[in-house]
Amino acid sequence: MSDESSAEIRESRKDWVSEHREMYLKSGGVEGHIQDLTPVNGHDFGTHLLLKYRGRKTGRTLITPLSYADIGGEVVICASKGGADTHPTWYLNLVEQDEVHYQIATQAFRGTWREPEGAERQKIWDFMVDCFPFYADYQKSTDRIIPLVVMKGVEEIPVFKFEEAEGWRDI
Repeated sequence: MSDESSAEIRESRKDWVSEHREMYLKSGGVEGHIQDLTPVNGHDFGTHLLLKYRGRKTGRTLITPLSYADIGGEVVICASKGGADTHPTWYLNLVEQDEVHYQIATQAFRGTWREPEGAERQKIWDFMVDCFPFYADYQKSTDRIIPLVVMKGVEEIPVFKFEEAEGWRDI
């Protein structure tokens, strides 16, 4: 899949992503955590979190909704960008930061993050594909290795507010 075809997918899902993010934020996480992903070759109960980060160039606070899974008490997100040949901007911003802020339903956390390697990465990748089958299609469509980010909360923080986001970064 080229960056152009990935952009087509993102454009077709843009309203859904924006509406999802707004619903999640405005409800304080009561709505938006679970979404039906069958239209994109996923399962009916797809789990989503909100990732909050600073733009590495703009310094703005950005919030992005992402699919996630929990494995061994850690939260995993996938930097797929729909199988594009380039990494998503949220990932490029995250790798510039020492810690991560994320919200799952009505709880938000400040935490640590890391990228798994070797056998651990393969185990987590297989788990993510089982949870979100579309990731296998995304990986087949690009030569880049799609990064996995493993997060662990170290402190509960207030849930994110709609007004906090100085900008939106789509997936």
